[in-house]
Amino acid sequence: MQQLILLTLGLLAYITASLCSVTTIDELTVLEGNSATVPCHYDPQYAGHVKYWCRGRTINFCASLARTDEPRSAASSGGEETNKVDIFDDPVQQVFTVTMKDLKEADGGWYWCGVEVGNMWIADVTASVHINVLHDVSVANSRVSGVEGDSVTVECHYSERYRQAEKKWCRSGDWSSCLVTNSEGNYKDASVAIVDDGARGSFTVTITDLRMRYTGWYFCAAGHRQKAVHVQVIPRPVTTAVSMMPSSSPPSTQQPPASSSTAVYLPLQPKNITMEPGDTQRRALETAVICVSLMLLMGMAVLARRMWNQHKKERRLRQTEELKARLTGYPGDVGDLQSATVIFLNGDSQNALMV
Repeated sequence: MQQLILLTLGLLAYITASLCSVTTIDELTVLEGNSATVPCHYDPQYAGHVKYWCRGRTINFCASLARTDEPRSAASSGGEETNKVDIFDDPVQQVFTVTMKDLKEADGGWYWCGVEVGNMWIADVTASVHINVLHDVSVANSRVSGVEGDSVTVECHYSERYRQAEKKWCRSGDWSSCLVTNSEGNYKDASVAIVDDGARGSFTVTITDLRMRYTGWYFCAAGHRQKAVHVQVIPRPVTTAVSMMPSSSPPSTQQPPASSSTAVYLPLQPKNITMEPGDTQRRALETAVICVSLMLLMGMAVLARRMWNQHKKERRLRQTEELKARLTGYPGDVGDLQSATVIFLNGDSQNALMV
């Protein structure tokens, strides 16, 4: 029965620990000689607890390297107290950070973020992270770009063992193009400058007065290690400066100075006129008004012509009626013509009737 109770309490302890957790990154890769910073996030109830950083494949066999309740930190590869590992807790943000300095290849392995719970029945809350320490070369950005005529800078990092090695900047595929630093770690010509900073474990390559032909793949190298970088040169945009006269300023009335020689005036260059949407609508409306006006004028002209023709026709008809009335002795408006004498205007027809 006692063993069953202990087993139950142990299970409760691990269940409680799983509900309250610490989180961190899974894996971190750094260059030899550089530093690494690991953030460890914890739940709010652990703000006042002790935090620690230890090394080991499992938490049960984990060698403590730094604790928040100790003023000094221990080295990662031995028991000697140094400043190689720093730990800092921020209860407000609920995170503690661990910084390991001047890492060596032997410092690679498994590490643990831990929160000391302080209870024999509840396990500490922990999270593991694997750190890889490489003797290699890396770049801050594998792709950089700059505008034609400007400059661009490439930052290359290297591990501790390449600190004294010569640094190179080469065009990919052309070893004869390599630019090599001198004994002081520098190189400079008309377009490329290389500056090595051994203390930081990095060197910078600055390319000035960029040209379009500089676009392509390069690599920075330290010793026999190298890392590729792509440089992209962007064409500089062409801008045209246009001087505009303020609309509120009146045109200048100043006369050109008199000269004894004949003045030659150059013709003005035609201006490109851009039609705004409002101008286009206004122009279309004006065109429509003009077309309607022309159609009205043409209609009025046709109507006037028809009225004039009708007037002429009626006038000829009245003249004919008046002539008939004078010849017959009847007024032109007599309606009963049954007893009217027939008048032949043709003389031959009239003589023939009289015979």
